[in-house]
Amino acid sequence: MIERCTNLRDIADVVNDGARAYRGVIPDDRWHEPYMPDEELAREIAAGVTFLGFYEGDRLLGVMGSQPVADVTLIRHAYTRTTAQGRGVGTALLKEILSSLKGRPVLIGTWKAAAWAIRFYEGRGFTLVSDAEKERLLRRYWTIPERQIEESVVLRN
Repeated sequence: MIERCTNLRDIADVVNDGARAYRGVIPDDRWHEPYMPDEELAREIAAGVTFLGFYEGDRLLGVMGSQPVADVTLIRHAYTRTTAQGRGVGTALLKEILSSLKGRPVLIGTWKAAAWAIRFYEGRGFTLVSDAEKERLLRRYWTIPERQIEESVVLRN
């Protein structure tokens, strides 16, 4: 079942479990433990990120955030528990978010070293933008450090 998720502890548990895939893949200076501290998650929600959760019974298996910014919607913080990866959780969440947007442009930022994440979004119709376009989009729609801009990619639908 997919529904809006507001429990910070549950969201943080899924994000920090799913983010283990990044350890040793993204640059060491971008990894920290926990990957998303509670304070950072609270700031993201205060900035307008809303989360959908994929539940199996009462257990939260995956989360995906969306954030309207100006004329686009950003997909933010999409994670699936390691024990549930490959079971269609991310696909179901993305489909649910996209169906609610009625054609609004969607942008997704992820780590350029996260080849599996890039393949996931490309397999669902998203395409990578050029490096120059990536920098322009990240600076316009995201609030992230310069170092993260260097290590990221952007995909669009």
